[in-house]
Amino acid sequence: MSLRTSFTAALLLASTAFPGMAQEAELPSTMSMTTYDVGSAGYAQAVAMGKAISDGYGVSLRVLPATSDVARLLPAKQGRVDFALLGSEAYNAFEGTEAFAAPELGPQNIELLIGANSNNCFTLALQGDSDIESAADLKGKRLGWVVSSPALQNNVAAFLAFGGLTWDDVERVDVASFGASWEAFLNGQVDAITTLSTTTFATQAAASPTGLKWLELPAEDKQGWARLQKEKPQFSPRVASEGPNMSEENTVECAGFPFPVLTAYSDKDADTVYNMTKALQAQFDAYSGVEAGLVGFAAERQNFEWVLPYHQGAVKYWKEAGVWDDAAEAHNEKLLKRQQVLNDAWAAIPEGEREAKWADARASALADAGF
Repeated sequence: MSLRTSFTAALLLASTAFPGMAQEAELPSTMSMTTYDVGSAGYAQAVAMGKAISDGYGVSLRVLPATSDVARLLPAKQGRVDFALLGSEAYNAFEGTEAFAAPELGPQNIELLIGANSNNCFTLALQGDSDIESAADLKGKRLGWVVSSPALQNNVAAFLAFGGLTWDDVERVDVASFGASWEAFLNGQVDAITTLSTTTFATQAAASPTGLKWLELPAEDKQGWARLQKEKPQFSPRVASEGPNMSEENTVECAGFPFPVLTAYSDKDADTVYNMTKALQAQFDAYSGVEAGLVGFAAERQNFEWVLPYHQGAVKYWKEAGVWDDAAEAHNEKLLKRQQVLNDAWAAIPEGEREAKWADARASALADAGF
């Protein structure tokens, strides 16, 4: 789970683009965040955000790519980095499921600062010359299995479920990381991989000899969506227009949720979280045009009723911004209660018995609490 420091944004002169805004947020001189592999959309977004914060506030912000769900969160848990820029694994970490059901991990007290609700989406990238037209057509095909990422494995499981299939119905091709899954795709070793539509790898694939197309997940297929959401509750139908071979005139029905989301542990200093949230809004124009998905960080695109609670420092900012309402407050309180139920259930199981007992204990505790 080693991390590689591949980007350090350091300020020499303060930005002149937003001088008033730049004085409003007060940030430490050095900060850091973890994110996805180099070449991924999440990495490109983290670098853009980091540069904007650095340029605006004189902050050195390190972006640390990591290849697995757990590796993106452990440094934040240990206090070695300030924030983690995550995807759907944020839900699994909060719930203590998938990789986070391990006896040494369990439910993680992570909370949101901000999330990107963009015009891109998640689905399966397909070879452009493929005969796959629907999820059911995936039967017998070669699909990438990212060894280090249960969250990505379960993305695929959800898309397979949409077509009434499971991993047992396809040929599993092991790949080491998200980036490696695209290498296998570009080399013709797999027929389909899970991805965000705006990753830079997709642009390469679209320009390759075989080309690129996307798996459609029509919203009108209610049964398909019910099966999909049983596997991935954080997904919902989305019509995407951002990504290779997509446009406002050529949209794709696929799956969406806030991606990426900037998270911190609940014990992270509330003032730092407040000022980081404020800074990302103040510098929005400085980074939002760098990568297509970044427009989703706009205040008016925030989803305050998603599957993770917001950090108290972020709530303070969103209230000041006038976009946090009673419904958001009630939803957040409900999620904080769920967080406590999960923590109590985990703590009640002796460490040596967690692997065997956690799944049932979790389900029982949530049901007893009315969740």
